[in-house]
Amino acid sequence: MGTVVLEEKWPVLGRHERAAGWLQVWTDLGRAPRTIDVYARGLAEYLEMCERENVDPLTANRAHIAVYVRELTSRPSRRGANVVSIDSGSGLANATIQQRLVPVRLFYDFLMEDGQRDSNPVGRGRYTPGRRRGGHERGLVQWVGFLGELAAGEYERPPVARRWSVYRPGYCR
Repeated sequence: MGTVVLEEKWPVLGRHERAAGWLQVWTDLGRAPRTIDVYARGLAEYLEMCERENVDPLTANRAHIAVYVRELTSRPSRRGANVVSIDSGSGLANATIQQRLVPVRLFYDFLMEDGQRDSNPVGRGRYTPGRRRGGHERGLVQWVGFLGELAAGEYERPPVARRWSVYRPGYCR
């Protein structure tokens, strides 16, 4: 999938030369077309927000990323406003937000490697061995649910018998 096709699908990419160049690098590295498509979509949504907010993406800071995250968390769900689920609330699912932030973070990594930025406004969660509670420092958007609890060291494993009863109903009596 070439940059021309991506620019036809997301015209905002054609207005930002560095973004189109970054996607071309990923394409040249042989990344899967679907990966390029997902990265293009995430970056295009971010660039559209930058244009709406009159922000130059090359000089954006953490506050601008926070505006984008707020927009993602308040965006109406495709499931509809009346659907109630465990993770209900307005906005995209946590995993979708993470997916949309990855290309933005990678784009800023590219700009840093290219010498056009000193820091990445998206940032990352960090792991420091030996720190209390697993040594995890929260990233920009917190992971939600079981995997988030597991990563944060907050998940307590049930007793062995109870764990096995989930997989083998007759195991515990």
